[in-house]
Parts: sequence; C-alpha cells; structure tokens
Amino acid sequence: MKKIKPELLIAGLALILVLGGIGLAFSTIHHENTKRDTVALPQLSKKVAANESEVVLHTSQGDIKIKLFDKYAPLAVKNFLTHAKDGYYNQTIFHRVMANFMIQGGDPTGTGTGGESIWRGKDKSKDSGSGFKNEISNSLYNIRGALAMANAGADTNGSQFFINQNHDNQTKQLDESQYPAKIYQAYKHGGYPSLDGQYTVFGQVIAGMAVVDKIANAKVTKADSGEASKPVNPVTLDHIDIVKKAK
Repeated sequence: MKKIKPELLIAGLALILVLGGIGLAFSTIHHENTKRDTVALPQLSKKVAANESEVVLHTSQGDIKIKLFDKYAPLAVKNFLTHAKDGYYNQTIFHRVMANFMIQGGDPTGTGTGGESIWRGKDKSKDSGSGFKNEISNSLYNIRGALAMANAGADTNGSQFFINQNHDNQTKQLDESQYPAKIYQAYKHGGYPSLDGQYTVFGQVIAGMAVVDKIANAKVTKADSGEASKPVNPVTLDHIDIVKKAK
C-alpha cells in the first residue's frame, strides 16, 4: 500500500477543518439572518393593531398621526399618553429642529433642558430622579418617521421626544447581515440607524410626514447651546388627541 506523506495528511486535515469552519460559520450566519427576519416589525404597517395605541399631534403646521407600540415600549408609551391626557404637552414648542435629521419637542420649558417623567417624585422604582430606563427592542428601529424618546444618556428618559425626519438612503453605512431584510430596505428611505440601541423607539408616524418635513425645514437660529436648531418662528404642539388605546 502506498503511504501518504505526513505533510500531505496534515494539509488535508487542515483543509477539511477550514472548510468545516466555513460551513459552520455560513450556517450560523444563515440562522441569525433567518432569525432576524422572523421578528415582528410593526413600524412597517400603517394599520393600527389591537395592541397598539394611536394619537394625533395637532401642531401649528398641521396634524401628525402616530401609532404607539405599547407591547415593546410600555413605559415610554404610558408616559407619553399620560402626559398627553394631562395636557402636559399643550402649547409647547418644537425647540430643536434639524433638516435631514429630526424634530424634537416635549419640553414644557422650551429650553431643551426641562421636562420630567410621570413617575418622578412619585415612583422611585421607575424614576429615581434622572428619568426612566431605555426600552430597546429588535423589532423597532430609527427609520424615517420613528418616534423616540430623547435622553441625556442611558436611562434618563423624561418627557422629551423626537421624530426621525431624514429621508436620505442610509444603507451605505449598514452591515446588511445585522438587520432584518425589511428594515434594511426601509433605511433606503431615510432614518438615523446610528441611534439604534441608544434611544427608545416607541411610535411611528402613519400620516403627516409632510408636516414633519415642513417643521424640520423651518428657518432656524442658534439655541442657547450654540447649535443652529431653534426655529425663528416658534412651531407649537397645540395639543394631542388620543384616538385609541391598546387593548
């Protein structure tokens, strides 16, 4: 019997291990991609499901209809709905607007440094004084039209919120394998993916994005922070109607 040279045997075994590793890696990636594509993606439907709430923001520039994701961000939704019901947001301004980025409001002081959650001073288990915790979900993303909580760092959510307005294709900066296929496609229409995992997304605009665009493109001047983001002519959030509460 012809003997196989040891070095050839070793090389053959190494090749088998490499190919096996590639196969395992491909299988793992395929599994992870498949797993990502099985998660619910409620932002992609304009229909308001039974487990979602619906509100209309009446602004000085027009109405914005939004559905809220009670299932995935219960704290943020409850905080927002309670403030809306109590009139906390009435006649507040969008104090920070940036074209091709977002519009921000929800601060009763109008300065960008105010506002608090419904639990502050009432329930230290939810808000010990710096805000309530982030709620990050692999079902929700900062795509165009996403409503998210503004914060000053992790777990500092109070009352301020923002709506993602950017409409430029964001996929050039994304690793397609890290996102559900439909979300990757949604980012072709804008949004701000770098915010994912850092801010609580709790709603999605289902009508009135033209109003969001109009507000974002308002003429601005420098705010106290030095950032050119304060509308010269104030844009107000007059009041919020709660159209439907989740069951």
